[in-house]
Amino acid sequence: MSSETTTINPLMATYNRFPLTLVKGKGSHVWDDKGEQYLDFTSGIATCNLGHVPETVKNALQEQLNNLWHISNLYHIPSQEALAKKLTDVSCFDQVFFCNSGAEANEGAIKLARRYAQKVKKTDAYEVVTFTQSFHGRTLGTLSATGQPKIQDGFYPLLNGFRYLPYNDVDALKDLKGDKTCAVLLELVQGEGGVIPADADWIQALKQTCEDEGLLFMVDEIQTGVGRTGTLFAYEQYGIEPDVMTLAKGLGNGIPIGAVLAKAEVAQAFGPGSHGSTFGGNPMATTSGVTVLKEMTETDVLAHSQIISELLFAGLNELKDKYPDQFLDVRGRGLLVGVQTACPAIDIVNKARDKKLLVLVAGANVLRILPPLTATAEDVQTFLSIMEEILNEG
Repeated sequence: MSSETTTINPLMATYNRFPLTLVKGKGSHVWDDKGEQYLDFTSGIATCNLGHVPETVKNALQEQLNNLWHISNLYHIPSQEALAKKLTDVSCFDQVFFCNSGAEANEGAIKLARRYAQKVKKTDAYEVVTFTQSFHGRTLGTLSATGQPKIQDGFYPLLNGFRYLPYNDVDALKDLKGDKTCAVLLELVQGEGGVIPADADWIQALKQTCEDEGLLFMVDEIQTGVGRTGTLFAYEQYGIEPDVMTLAKGLGNGIPIGAVLAKAEVAQAFGPGSHGSTFGGNPMATTSGVTVLKEMTETDVLAHSQIISELLFAGLNELKDKYPDQFLDVRGRGLLVGVQTACPAIDIVNKARDKKLLVLVAGANVLRILPPLTATAEDVQTFLSIMEEILNEG
């Protein structure tokens, strides 16, 4: 018997991790285990919208930590009720269900759509239409809803009840309604799919078709919500009112939380015993959510983020004009920004990391840039300077 032993990483290899161990964060910056400082333009993948460890959220969590961590949803939870009230006050929705993640929120929306069709409308409809290049999560249900074969590979058979149409294609809307269709689910900016904003005319046509055909219009604002696109919710920029909206990421600023928001007519489909979550809406998560929303609605964070967005887009477009054979397109909304690159985007990500800047990809040739909403003009200038260094190096 060989005396050699094989060391197995106790973590399953579900991520290609960068060679970097981060141990501290504050504002727009993080530090690694060697004490090196990095400018973080990833925000935990559009999650730490208020930056790392914002004082108001930290203080609220510390106070809650001293009082109560968890209690089941069989009892009233004050911070949960306060967050639900705050969310309905600042949106077009009437009721909220809390869970723990974006995937769970989208699962809840899919279940709500089916139950509304079957229990309230008394039909046998169950199909949800989504769109090519969408991303709605990695549970079996939400990856079935996701319109990307690479995400679905190896998990067949997918769940029945989903159909995909081309994104931003008005002509394809003639095929929207099928015999069993009950709802549409879409991102207003496709994040994982390449940072593709929805066309305003297409959204208006899609919403009108849903109204004409009696289909629920559901928006996945997991990545776009809670200020990421410059308004509290991206749907506000399109002049529409969805029937259902899902949130996660920025709602907790790094504390796990998800939410399904719905109009009262739709929300009535969920009664006692129809859906649930052990940890959903727990005191820690909803305390974070209440504090985050207070910051978003009672300070100048959103107005500031719009100024930073203008600076960022202006600088990136200048680089595109200066290096047109390397930066091919700049797109997005607010501080959800994509740059189409001529080279593999991961090459730029790696070069940026060597220069103490963190950015992400959104597909093979799209750089995804996600500063915190609290980023400064100086942060943007540092980012742009590093980008130009990389482009100069070719």
